[in-house]
Amino acid sequence: MAVNDIKNYMDRCADLVERDLAAAFECGDSDIASLYDAMRYSTLGGGKRIRAFLTLEFCRMFGGDEDSALAFASALEMVHAFSLIHDDLPCMDDDDMRRGKPSCHIKYGEAHALIAGDALIMLAFSHAASAVTDAQTALYAVRVISERAGARGMCGGQAMDMYAESTRVSYEYLCKLQSLKTGALIEAAVMLGCISAGVKDKRMQDAVRYASCIGRAFQIIDDILDIEGDEAILGKHIGSDAESEKTTFVTELGLEGARAEAARLTDEAVACVSGYSGAENLIALAKWLYTRKN
Repeated sequence: MAVNDIKNYMDRCADLVERDLAAAFECGDSDIASLYDAMRYSTLGGGKRIRAFLTLEFCRMFGGDEDSALAFASALEMVHAFSLIHDDLPCMDDDDMRRGKPSCHIKYGEAHALIAGDALIMLAFSHAASAVTDAQTALYAVRVISERAGARGMCGGQAMDMYAESTRVSYEYLCKLQSLKTGALIEAAVMLGCISAGVKDKRMQDAVRYASCIGRAFQIIDDILDIEGDEAILGKHIGSDAESEKTTFVTELGLEGARAEAARLTDEAVACVSGYSGAENLIALAKWLYTRKN
């Protein structure tokens, strides 16, 4: 599959998720409408929807029900949006731009942004749990989201990242940081796709390894783009890692070493799924992520 083809396919999946998210953000209560405005502003109309795509695509490849997968995919996008809102706050990364527009706290104020992030993660659990009638499946899905988003997942990675901003850390620390901050939600995405398809065997193990590989490669490419990316394409400022003397995969491996490691991980991700019928989109995604410019 060509790069343009996978991007077009991802766009179609993103449209499905966007409509599901828009319906979830219907408020009908004027007293809290501004809160929903902030949630909607930070979640809709932007982003690659990679996590949502992975949920839908693994569900499809393993013969699952897209309806429940769609709700799981939207729930993960809510969690991702919550993390970005909080990550942009002045007490964290202090970024005033996100996806080419003002960050949530710039648009709505810090307090409103904080509450919007809190509300998004609560809505994510509700949305995921209501997607299926089987209580065990709902419990499994909610557990996956909470574990991968919590202290032993994304939030733990964010805490490690804050420490690494002011302290030189080891390569091993950096790898663990990435596996939690970025990789955990990507792993959750493929697991939710497998759960939607009723898959719990070696297929899920291969899916999780695929996610681990593309998650690490994704972060490496992010680190490279922070040095040589185009701000107009990225929709955010570049050079912040160097300004803060932050430990990254580029500082540890060098530009060419980082590219080589991203290529190796991409090949490994492809190998994880290439034996399954219908894996063409997942293979194309891994290759596209390696070549992306934003």
